[in-house]
Amino acid sequence: MAVLVAANLVMHVWSGLFGLVTAVVVSVLLLGVLRWAGGTRADAGLAPGTLARGARWALVLIGLVGAVYLVGALLPATRTLFEDRRYDGMSGSELMLRVLVLVPVGTVLVEEIAFRGVLYGLVCRDRGAVWATTVSSLLFGLWHVLPSLHLATAKPALTTVFGDSELGGALAAVAAVLFTAAAGVLFCELRRRSGSLLAPMGLHWAVNALGYVAGFLLR
Repeated sequence: MAVLVAANLVMHVWSGLFGLVTAVVVSVLLLGVLRWAGGTRADAGLAPGTLARGARWALVLIGLVGAVYLVGALLPATRTLFEDRRYDGMSGSELMLRVLVLVPVGTVLVEEIAFRGVLYGLVCRDRGAVWATTVSSLLFGLWHVLPSLHLATAKPALTTVFGDSELGGALAAVAAVLFTAAAGVLFCELRRRSGSLLAPMGLHWAVNALGYVAGFLLR
């Protein structure tokens, strides 16, 4: 918990190369905590025997997200959901940096190892999958408090719902936390059913990275 709190604060203040280094260091440190607590690679969802199955799950999930985003981008009723002022002025090279480096390393790697790997594995070993899913998902939602503070003003679709006042921003942040907590339940279930951390990693990357691509193309 101490590692996660410190990492959340540091990665919110500093991004770029420093954020990437922090994500890698935190991931290694958390895996060290798992080993120190007597956990195994299987507890983290990284057992060699499950990686191939997890990779297959990941590829299918990436394809499904891509198909949903494509339909959503083509339909006028849902196209506005992809609008985001943070894409203004973004270049193609910056998009590729986000999709291929920042999202997989700075977001997916550290968050999946933390919440569906180490935390889920240790709690599941002692209390079972229900407790592991509950604890992991609640903390995953709280992890997104800081990144959600200015979400209402960044996305026009949310500005329409919550407004651009401080109260609207707070409500949007609460909604984002609840949404990510619910997403955490889905990620945990993928981890449980596949037995591999690669399944939630694939879905997590697809939702974030392909969302950047759709928003960039529709700006």
